[in-house]
Amino acid sequence: MEGKIEAAEKELHNNNGLIKLQQQGQEIQSVHCDDATINEQEMNKISAVRAVVEKQDPSSKEFDDFAIRRFLRARDLDVDKASAMLLKYLKWKKSFVPNGYISPTEIPNEIAHNKMFLQGVDKLGRPIAVVFGGRHMPNKQGGLEEFKRFVVLALDKLCSRTSPGREKFVVIGDLQGFGYSNSDVRAYLGALSILQDCYPERLGKLIVVHVPYIFWTMWKLVYPFIDNNTKKKITFVENKRLTETLLEDIDESQLPDIYGGKMPLVPIHEA
Repeated sequence: MEGKIEAAEKELHNNNGLIKLQQQGQEIQSVHCDDATINEQEMNKISAVRAVVEKQDPSSKEFDDFAIRRFLRARDLDVDKASAMLLKYLKWKKSFVPNGYISPTEIPNEIAHNKMFLQGVDKLGRPIAVVFGGRHMPNKQGGLEEFKRFVVLALDKLCSRTSPGREKFVVIGDLQGFGYSNSDVRAYLGALSILQDCYPERLGKLIVVHVPYIFWTMWKLVYPFIDNNTKKKITFVENKRLTETLLEDIDESQLPDIYGGKMPLVPIHEA
């Protein structure tokens, strides 16, 4: 298992200097923090995106500068690509979330799985969610669309705990008990698409723990669809270093109690 985790870390991070690598007992760390100051270059590009997008969709006026900056950063500050991304998001939002939010009453089957929780913040003040992959089952009643609505509710809950200039969150993906019945590739690709296309630059870090061998088969299918910006934010943790590693990013008072901390978990729909 340790060999699998080391191989995955190398694959994810060989070309990335922004996150922590653990290799041969050495630790290299450089943390990319959110910032509340928009520099002149970004401000000029934000204005350019506004000029393009508002002509086609006036509702974009409600977006603040930080929101537009996220779309720009997701497209390496390319104005045309960021504008296209934002317009696509606005169209999706009107169609998929016409009321502006997802109600728990719209996702009863997903809530019944009791698989996602929210509580606490990391040392950078980013809210923490815990997702239990072993509790996810393909939704035969509500289908893929209900699962996607669940993802939107969860992401909106996380985003509501952020603030301008500190806009990211942390997810602990716990794969304890993960098996073939949980390998719902269509659902995971759907969640990935929503995260990357509709909530750009929101994920600060994804920490994957309790990784079983069976996971790597699904990982090979999903990995090609993960964009480079997202790959930089994923790290796998060895079981023997679980609590120790989590405490590097999360204070004990904020660490979920299931990992040796003091923070009780709250179901995402109740948070």
